[in-house]
Amino acid sequence: MAERPLSPHLQIWKWGPHMLVSILHRITGNALAFVGLPLLLWWLGAIASGPAAYDTFLGVVGSIPGVIVLIGLSWAFFNHMSSGLRHFVLDIGGGYEIETNKRWSVGTTTIGILLTVAFWAAIALF
Repeated sequence: MAERPLSPHLQIWKWGPHMLVSILHRITGNALAFVGLPLLLWWLGAIASGPAAYDTFLGVVGSIPGVIVLIGLSWAFFNHMSSGLRHFVLDIGGGYEIETNKRWSVGTTTIGILLTVAFWAAIALF
């Protein structure tokens, strides 16, 4: 049996921000699907079930671990959204130059963080 060659990316590619954004895009998509969707369904079910169920829901999401999960989900949403917009630009043929791609990758992560901070600052004001 012949030895199979290693994939070239293991030998020639260096770690970069565009790789991190790609991995984070997958992670945040899964977080939204496997944590965000059940939380949304629980919220809708609590609303439909009456005041006692809704108070239970508010008690859980209003606790410190609940707020941490909500902040994480909002970051996942904003990061996934900005990364999706980056992928859209790539899909229409733009941004493939390596420096442009790296710059957009850093911008994607930064935009996700800034939008999360702005979102929670707006919530704190109201």
